[in-house]
Amino acid sequence: MTEQETIYTIALTQVSHLSLINAHVLYEQMGSASAVFENRQHIRDCIPEATDVLQSALSDVGEALKRAEQEWKYAEGKGIRCLCYNDSDYPVLLRQCPDAPLVLYYFGNAPLNRQRVINIVGTRRCTEYGKDIIRNFVSDLSRCYPDTLIVSGLAYGVDIHAHTDALQCGMDTVGVLAHGLDTIYPARHRSTAAQMCHHGGLLTEYLSGTKMQRGFFVRRNRIVAGMSMATVVVESAEKGGALITAELAGEYDREVFAFPGRIYDPYSEGCNKLISRNEAHLIRSCSDFMRLMGWEEPASQKAEEQLELFPELSVEEQAIVDCLKSVDSMQINKISIETNMTYSQVSSALFELEMKGLVAVLGGARYRLLRG
Repeated sequence: MTEQETIYTIALTQVSHLSLINAHVLYEQMGSASAVFENRQHIRDCIPEATDVLQSALSDVGEALKRAEQEWKYAEGKGIRCLCYNDSDYPVLLRQCPDAPLVLYYFGNAPLNRQRVINIVGTRRCTEYGKDIIRNFVSDLSRCYPDTLIVSGLAYGVDIHAHTDALQCGMDTVGVLAHGLDTIYPARHRSTAAQMCHHGGLLTEYLSGTKMQRGFFVRRNRIVAGMSMATVVVESAEKGGALITAELAGEYDREVFAFPGRIYDPYSEGCNKLISRNEAHLIRSCSDFMRLMGWEEPASQKAEEQLELFPELSVEEQAIVDCLKSVDSMQINKISIETNMTYSQVSSALFELEMKGLVAVLGGARYRLLRG
């Protein structure tokens, strides 16, 4: 992609009163942004059906070109890549969507086009249940398919846990932003975003200096859904951005998955609704996900996971695991009573179970069984 074509494509997104749909029509019928600008004074000779509004919009493009040149220089100086719609590095799956951005701004080092790209989305108020799901799902996926690209929105809750767990497992992860690359929101996630730029990247359709608006967060969901072959919803309230992403993924003919939750949990309502309406596949593990996606689980991995899922346990440890299987969580004093063991025995066994990755300690000296 030449510098001039890139500048013209950026400018096309900045022309006043030119909608994304009309910009796509121009781009596709003319074959390039350069052809649009070079023929803008007599656009009807090239596109007879061009409306008066369209012709008027193209009559004054001075400000759009000026802004595009500024953005090109800014991107060049910051090491940001401008991925135009026809660029070979533009996400192939996203290009299939009718409302795909004409330009994406990308700061990172991970290829966006690879065999496996999925997104993990959900509520900003992620519970311990949701954190457990994300941690186990990403960990298991990393052992089977470490080259999978994990996409999310860098928001609080499920998004940031998807990113951080991917990084901890050595996987590439990309955050899709609802603003320009000259800022990070939430600011609390700056350090994670910096790590992602070395093991993934940050992606947006917005120019630098773009002020955040509520609608932009909804619009970015189409990029999250569109560039992925599958959407995984971990926790979601009855309404929220995750459900919008899932709906868009369905419209784009992509696979949608959801982890179920208890019927009275507010942040499982959205997932349960998706499942009950057959708008998402119900999954309980990464193995379920891979099976439904048709991703063969390596034979060696299956054997390894069996060993990890069922490690050798002492009598005390097994008693605690059996005790925690029937509840969401339990205080250590209660565990002592239920298992008829002393406090010190329970404390010692819980420590060993925590080291084996079978239990997690919560607030108030409560423990939750992670798997077993």
